[in-house]
Amino acid sequence: MLKGEQKITPLLWFANEAEDAANFYIALFADSRVDKVSRFGDSGPGRKGQAMMVEFTLAGQEFMALNGTAATDLGEIEAPPRGGIALFVTCETQAELNVLWDRLAEGGRIQQCGWLIDKFGFAWNIVPQGMSDVMGDADPVRRERAMKAMLTMKKIDLDALRRAAAG
Repeated sequence: MLKGEQKITPLLWFANEAEDAANFYIALFADSRVDKVSRFGDSGPGRKGQAMMVEFTLAGQEFMALNGTAATDLGEIEAPPRGGIALFVTCETQAELNVLWDRLAEGGRIQQCGWLIDKFGFAWNIVPQGMSDVMGDADPVRRERAMKAMLTMKKIDLDALRRAAAG
């Protein structure tokens, strides 16, 4: 178990890619590291030496990744569907957003409004800091123009949203 002060730790459940995913994710964010890897031994249920649980910190947030699909005496244990969790990232700059978006989209599926599914099947919403100000503008006409613009975007462009809001 992680040693931090957070009460709830997101657990990402994989068939076999927990260690690869943790290493991929920590390479994308500052203040990130693998904290501990527990490996399967002779008694399984996974392949000896394979990561069973990976504890890692991603941008200061603690996570766990589990390789949880295995055949046991009780039958096959299946990982739950990955659509049940989404990871929301607010980027300080458009340049940071562009880098994260491009890397997370590699081998994944791009969706609209800043959403993508990464190559491991997890949903990410990558948005620029300041987006909520534009989308929550007190002027309903400006807000509506920004919304219409956002609905045409895949990767969010804050300057384009601001221009759309301004008319």
